[in-house]
Formats: sequence, C-alpha cells, structure tokens
Amino acid sequence: MTDREGLQYVQYHSSKESTYLAAIRQLISNDLSEPYSIYVYRYFLYQWGDLCFLALDEHDNMLGVVISKLEPHRGGPMRGYIAMLAVKKEHRGKGIATKLVRMAIDVMIERDADEIALETEVTNTAAMKLYERLGFLRSKRLHRYYLNGNSAFRFVLFVKESAFTSRLGYDENDGDEDQPELPPSA
Repeated sequence: MTDREGLQYVQYHSSKESTYLAAIRQLISNDLSEPYSIYVYRYFLYQWGDLCFLALDEHDNMLGVVISKLEPHRGGPMRGYIAMLAVKKEHRGKGIATKLVRMAIDVMIERDADEIALETEVTNTAAMKLYERLGFLRSKRLHRYYLNGNSAFRFVLFVKESAFTSRLGYDENDGDEDQPELPPSA
C-alpha cells in the first residue's frame, strides 16, 4: 500500500529477512533505550512476522517499523502486544507511527484479539499521546522498568467489552438471578 507521500507500508515477510533485519535493528536501536539482541528480533519476527509492518520510502529505505505479537495471556484473553515502534527522527509527525500501529491493531482484531498492550517510557510524551489518541488507556506505572532505570506506563486497548469487564472483576451474569428482565427499550 502506498500513501499520498509516496511511502509504502508493507507487512514483514521472512523471505525478506536479509533485506530488512539489519535496517530494523538499526532503526530500533537508534530510537529505543533497550539494547535488544538479534534473538529478541527473531523471536518476534519468526513467530509473528505477519504482525510486523514497515514504512519504506520510494527507494525502499526504512522509515518506520512496528513489531507485535498475539497470543493467549495467562490462559485468558487473546492479548496483542506492541513490542517495538520506531520512526526515523526526521520523519516523525507525518502520521507514520499512527499508520503502522493501526495496521498492527487491525490484523490483531481480525485474529480475534481481546486486548492489546504495550509499555512506553514515562518520559516519551509523544508516544503516550499517540497511544491515547488510538484509544489505549494507562493501566499501570512500572517503576524502573527499563535497563536505563526509567519507569514505564503500561497501556491497554480493550478491543472487546468482555476483556474490560473481566479486568474489573465484573461478571455480567453476577447477581442477575433475582433481577427482573428489562424490556429492550429500557
């Protein structure tokens, strides 16, 4: 898919590992505070490469990347997870990160995600604003979460109402036995 700016948004494919992996690692290491090993990238890309998306310019230079996964969370809801998001500094503010995250969210929803989670440094106000615009809610503060000593906020996007109500400990059937059923117009 190509946008108005001539940028291409493509889904990662393992057949392109030799083309993309070094550029992904470089972009993320420039942007994020965590020093990820090659094994971390391969963990995500080998199992969930179809949940990873790239933004490329007209010369196939990588401008942005999102790396995600989707799996059952502790035997409960299907949880999507946005592990890494990076956009080259000179291309920020152009909607690239928003487009990449939306692409990942859309595929996770198609695959029946109940919720989508992520963490971001408490100092990264641009990222927090992006996620809040997309409907994510701050779930908790994680003190000294990153290796650099910075704290993080965990954000969660509740895709299905059942994921949200189960987090509150609310069961829609609890206590309803003695309540009269209301007519549909009520």
